[in-house]
Amino acid sequence: MTGRLNGRRIAVTGAAQGIGRAIALDFAGEGADLLLIDIDPAALEATVQALREAWPARRIDAAVCDIADPAAVAQTFETAGGRFDGLVNNAGVNVFHDPLATSQEEWRRAFAINLEGAWACARAVLPAMIEQRHGVILNIASTHAFTIIPGTFPYPVVKHALLGLTRSLGLEYADRGIRVNAIAPGYVATQKVLDWWATAPDPEAARAATLELHPQGRIATPEEIARAAVFMISDECPFMTATCLTIDGGLSVQQHA
Repeated sequence: MTGRLNGRRIAVTGAAQGIGRAIALDFAGEGADLLLIDIDPAALEATVQALREAWPARRIDAAVCDIADPAAVAQTFETAGGRFDGLVNNAGVNVFHDPLATSQEEWRRAFAINLEGAWACARAVLPAMIEQRHGVILNIASTHAFTIIPGTFPYPVVKHALLGLTRSLGLEYADRGIRVNAIAPGYVATQKVLDWWATAPDPEAARAATLELHPQGRIATPEEIARAAVFMISDECPFMTATCLTIDGGLSVQQHA
């Protein structure tokens, strides 16, 4: 840890577990004060306690919020008050279906959380960022933002849209000191992936098949995504905006027979 985020105040959504939790831990380690947002009160409290124990000098605030509710998002940031130097839109939900089997409710849920929630959070922090002429928004996208896996509809539709949001906001506010970027992870060893393997008819075969897709023979750890997030939200890439960093071990580049 090198103090790359000293003095920064950063909000992280979906912060209670997985990639969000790893990002929060790394950000605190790099000196940031944090607002952690999640819909799961118990998991959020556990993460907050872990951070406060590891980094007692940091300010760690927390808010239970459903980011699919724009009014709740606005209230959360209004209650938190003050300026934010950064925002990580990490909260998301997997919605995987055959297109014609996708209900209107599931379609709306996918967009409400993965896209509209990200925009609601960005809209909450942008005015102060514009006023201070400094700020970074980082959206956690996916390789689904530029590749398609049959049977995962409408998830890739939403992630393509999130990448569009990233590029649009990045250009809109580039001349006002705001950077907006995305990270596109491939498979990551989160609880969601572990649960997905566990529900397969043959969990070990499902795991082996996933690993075989990757040139390195493994999938990413949440910590590897977190280290990239530190770089993307720090001042180490000041000329990088409206772009996406892919972290998938070569998965999306490799053509399969």
